[in-house]
This record gives sequence, structure tokens and C-alpha cells, in this order.
Amino acid sequence: MNALLTQVEFWQYLSIPVIAALIGWITNWLAIKMTFYPLEFVGKPPLLGWQGIIPSKARKMAAISVDATISKIGTVNEIFDQIDPQVLAAHIIHSVEPRTEEYVDELMLQEYPTFWENLPSSARRMVYDRVRKSTPHLVDNLVGDVSENIEGLLDIKGMVIDRLAADKQLLNRIFLECGEVEFRFIVNSGFYFGFLFGLVQMSVWYFYQSWWVLPFFGLLVGWATNWIALNVIFRPLHEKKIGPLRLQGLFLKRQDEVAQSFCHIVTHEILTVSNIVHAILNGPNGERARNMVKKHIKPLVDETTGMGKALTQVAFGPTGFATLKYQVGEKAIEISRTSFTNPVFQKDRAEAVERIMVERMIALSSEEFQDLLRPCFQEDEIKLILVGAFLGFTAGVGQLLFIFGY
Repeated sequence: MNALLTQVEFWQYLSIPVIAALIGWITNWLAIKMTFYPLEFVGKPPLLGWQGIIPSKARKMAAISVDATISKIGTVNEIFDQIDPQVLAAHIIHSVEPRTEEYVDELMLQEYPTFWENLPSSARRMVYDRVRKSTPHLVDNLVGDVSENIEGLLDIKGMVIDRLAADKQLLNRIFLECGEVEFRFIVNSGFYFGFLFGLVQMSVWYFYQSWWVLPFFGLLVGWATNWIALNVIFRPLHEKKIGPLRLQGLFLKRQDEVAQSFCHIVTHEILTVSNIVHAILNGPNGERARNMVKKHIKPLVDETTGMGKALTQVAFGPTGFATLKYQVGEKAIEISRTSFTNPVFQKDRAEAVERIMVERMIALSSEEFQDLLRPCFQEDEIKLILVGAFLGFTAGVGQLLFIFGY
């Protein structure tokens, strides 16, 4: 035994499966890293450098993710119903009511400071009271109108794609957190599969020491370990029983767990109430939504002036009253944009949407569910395989030259 351990040839042969294992581990690790990083192109475009495959095609990958999941597990109406229009209206009223005097003073001092400052305090209090009394009814009507027309006002797919395309780190997180177990398996399996390939390589080398054997097996290890790992993750698509064993792709076995992870990110960081309101007011149909706000809020001026409307119109001049209505509408839009930043409220509504999305995602078929993670491997997969094969080939040449002295 001691004589064997002192022989250089023994260590040379032993190095073959060890190096193959390292090649498998490194190439698989590098494939994962190159899929997601760097977020921006590093090098001299278009060819001398690299950008992560997912970030480089952020809009396309975001669209694939939406088509594979959100579009199948929740319509615009269902998502908005879970947020609950009545709760939205109550929240707006609750947010506005304590600041009624502040909002009224701000508008009046901006447009008619002299008139407002000279108005008796009792008259100002009457205006404040009228605004408080009129606001709930107007807000309820506004939210009801938005709810009835939500499909024409909100483009969920476009909203999510824009958000993920603009935030590549968040896009990466969706894939990385949903596929955390699978990515770890890919990296670790590269070592084990590489070692097994190395044993075969060592046996072949023992009987047939041609110059091409080591480089060829290095290339094979770099390519095959990645390919095998991907197939273990997604195949078989449906559970198969072989005696006591139950075989199914690793990712597909975790459908319940992945659904929880994916839906939590989407509902708490993308489909939040504030993001949805922002998308309604600033999306493709934002002008229509803003006009809807103004239409429902402008009557507030008429209801507030009440019996003194004629006198108020005289005091403000022929165009002043219309200007005041316009400014009230603009203020209402501003309040709509800023009323939903309360983290407790956002978390509560996110959890309501999350529940229905998780149920729907768990119910997806295996064919539909695999589309959540599969695209991030399929996109430019050949590039990753070629990089792995090249590194394996280079390592094989290194073995040939530096370990066996060819």
C-alpha cells in the first residue's frame, strides 16, 4: 500500500476523476452565474464582453414569466376584486379626512389668497364641513366607476413587464428564489456527475492513452453535467412509479413551495396597491383614468359652495370658478397617487391577492408550471453549454500537458 501511494503514476490516475469533478462543478457554477450576472454589459459591445442572459433580455424574460404565470392565475378583475374597491374607498376617505382643512387651505391660498384670508373663520369652517360631508359619496362613486372599467384602465401584463424590465435585480430574484434548490442542485451535481465521468475517463485512459482522450472527456464533462442536471430538474414531467420509487422532476415536486415564493414576491413587490394605482393613472389609458377622477371630484366645488355659489362665482370672476374646479381635480389626482403608501395597508391588500394567486398556481398542470423556470435555461442555453465544453476541453489539454507530460 505504501509503495502504491508513493508511485507518481497512481496520483496521476487519481487526479483524473478529481479534476473531472472540479470541471463539472466549475462549469455548472459558471453557467448559473452567467445566466444572471452581470446585470449590465461588461466589456466592449457587442462581442467582447458579457451580460447575464436574463438581464440582457429582461423585457422578453419578463413577458415569458407573465405569460407562464400571472396571465394564467389571475385576471385584472379578479386581482382588483381581491384588493376590494370598498376597502380602497374607505382607505382614501380615512387618509383624506384628517387633512381636509390642510388641502382646502392649500388650494384656496394658492388660487385666491386674499379672498380666503379675509373670509370669516365661521365661513371657512362651513367649507371644511361641506367638504368632509361630500367627500365619502364622491370617492365611493369614483372607486365604483374605476372598478367597473378596470379592464380598460389597467394593463396588468404591461405593468409587470415594465416593472421587471426596469428592475433587473428583481427579475433575477424571481428566478433565483423560485429555483434556489434547483440551482444549488445543478452546481453540486456537477461535482458528482463529473467524478463519475472521471472514473470512466480514467478507465479509458488506462487502456488507451491517445492524445485526444483527456481533452475529449474534458469537453464531454463540461457539456454533459449541465445537460443531465437540467433533465433531472424537469424530467419526468409527471410522477412515475418504479417499484417503491416515485420519480418526477425536482422543480415540479416543489410546486406548492415555489407557488408560495413566487406569489409573495409578485404581490408584495409588483402588484402592490400603489403600483396598480400608478399604472392606472400613468399607463396607456392614464388620461382616461385621470379624467374619470376629475369628473367625479369636480362636483365637490359645487356642493361645497352650496347656496353661495353665485356669490362665489362673482368673487372669483368668470374663469376663476372653472379654474378652482380644475385645481380640485388635479389635487384629487395627486392625492390618489400618494394615498396608498401606508405599508400596513399595502401588506394587508397584498396578502389578500396572494391567497388567490397561490391557490391558482398550485392548480397549474406540470406542463404549465415548468414554464416558470424552464425559459431561463432555454434562453441561449447553447452558449452556456459551449462555454462549459470549452472549459472542460481546456482542462483536459492541461491534464495532458502538465500531469502526463505529453
